[in-house]
Amino acid sequence: MTRSILGLTPPDLPIADIAPLAALDLVGVAVFAATGALAAARDRHDLVTMTFFAAVTGVGGGTCRDLLIGAPVFWVVDWRYIAMCIAASVIVWLLGPRPWRFRLLLWLDAFGLAAYGVIGAAKAEAWGAAPLICIVMGALTACFGGVVRDLLAGQPSVLLRREIVVSAALAAATAFVMLTALGVSTWLAAAVATAVGFILRAGALKWGWSLPSFPETPLKS
Repeated sequence: MTRSILGLTPPDLPIADIAPLAALDLVGVAVFAATGALAAARDRHDLVTMTFFAAVTGVGGGTCRDLLIGAPVFWVVDWRYIAMCIAASVIVWLLGPRPWRFRLLLWLDAFGLAAYGVIGAAKAEAWGAAPLICIVMGALTACFGGVVRDLLAGQPSVLLRREIVVSAALAAATAFVMLTALGVSTWLAAAVATAVGFILRAGALKWGWSLPSFPETPLKS
């Protein structure tokens, strides 16, 4: 039986209209959009380019997810997502140069990774994907927009950083899938899973947490 969030089958209602996850979904888009706008601000682009960066970053991961699971692309059927991206870029523009803005980018990205890891897993679950695929879709939703943002900005991709980045999104998605499988309410599972992902990413930012790297090949004598 296809499992759906709050008993609503996917064609009946998009995830943005499901009450427990609606706020987290919109906030996740806004946060990622802000990181895109901040990345454009770093190179002193104009407002139009900043808005483009914001939109690509904010909806990129979710677009890829929806195409893969066969769902209607979320921002096409709900104008609020693009509106949030535009609002985020305008706010970043109005704030102007601030000494703390690039540090803010890192912390916003940390929250976005965790929140969108949960949202991606939840939507894939609602569309009947297997638990492992839900986890993969959570990580894809959380990371793909950031990868595109970094490529556009000429920065090293998040995938190439040794510190915990993708792992935080995977942890958030895994925690959500496991908690909902155990019968935990959707809202509580989302809150706990988002916290798990954020704490992991925060540890990487604050204390340099990272996964072990592949060992070096020993030199032959």
